[in-house]
Amino acid sequence: MPPSRTLARMQTVLKLGLVSHGMTEAMRAARFPADEPLTPAGRRSLSECGPLTASRVSIGPECRTSETADVLGLQGMTDYRLRDLGAGDWRGRELTSIPEPDLHRWLTDPEFCGHGGESVVAVIERTRDWLAEIVAHAESTIAVTHPAIVRAALLITLDAPPESFWRIDIAPGSVTRMHYRGAWTLRLTV
Repeated sequence: MPPSRTLARMQTVLKLGLVSHGMTEAMRAARFPADEPLTPAGRRSLSECGPLTASRVSIGPECRTSETADVLGLQGMTDYRLRDLGAGDWRGRELTSIPEPDLHRWLTDPEFCGHGGESVVAVIERTRDWLAEIVAHAESTIAVTHPAIVRAALLITLDAPPESFWRIDIAPGSVTRMHYRGAWTLRLTV
């Protein structure tokens, strides 16, 4: 690529808004999610997201993500890479019902998938592939997804270890903004 085109491409800022779905009953009750809808309070709180615009909108496949997109007036394509971390046999169960050694391992070992679901490392790799596609398409994007995907994107952006996954608290209905100009950066706003 000629130097002038490379410089022009680097000066263009690719914007990504990661919208964490609104509050669900499973979140409120500290249960592993099934495919539940938003709570009424979860729907109301989405008004705090503000206006969201992008040339591309991607939406996770679950009820809670599609409902969040609907409430926000966003129409887009379903992207299965934006699905939640697979809970496997723990799906729908309360955290307190999981044997302590298994729950501890799940929270401390990013390779753990003894619950028949997905490991944190697998979610990070899936998210890394998705972010690479965003860059390849060079389109500003809004993604309506899950806290797990937002955490994974932040770990990738900050080049943080997978063990840091559970140390990032993503609020329901929040928007995390990232920019790409040769590398992903986290954009903090007040």
